[in-house]
Amino acid sequence: MRLVGDNIENQGVYPTPEAIKIADEMELDLVEISPKADPPVCKIIDYQKFLYQQKKRQKELKQKTVKVTVKEIRFGPNTDEHDYSFKLNHAKKFLEDGSKVKAFVFFKGRSILFKDKGEILLLRFAQDLEELGKVEQLPRLEGKRMTMFITPKAKKK
Repeated sequence: MRLVGDNIENQGVYPTPEAIKIADEMELDLVEISPKADPPVCKIIDYQKFLYQQKKRQKELKQKTVKVTVKEIRFGPNTDEHDYSFKLNHAKKFLEDGSKVKAFVFFKGRSILFKDKGEILLLRFAQDLEELGKVEQLPRLEGKRMTMFITPKAKKK
């Protein structure tokens, strides 16, 4: 097997028992890196330290990922002006915090006849939030709900 490592003076091809003996003398572990190579490549390292560093790298990558939260705002097809402005202020706060906003109009019973009112309401909502977010999905009717997604705009640094 081919032996590599930072702490080996004469790297090269060794028989397996000799490679294990070299690793034992250094009080380190013999780890096979690429078994499909000809001859297979092994490295002499402290395996516990290697695992620790690998976990640490994964943890750092996990911390850097951004978790996206989705906040919902519910309207009726005949939502009053005061209720609309109240919910608009909440949506502004959600977008400033970096959350996605899922706005939907819920139709009950015969109110499904007012689909156009619901669409107008959602489009007006998107227009009022234009400076804070952009529309990811235009209003779409799914069963008794008309849904629209708004994502926050990237903040300028």
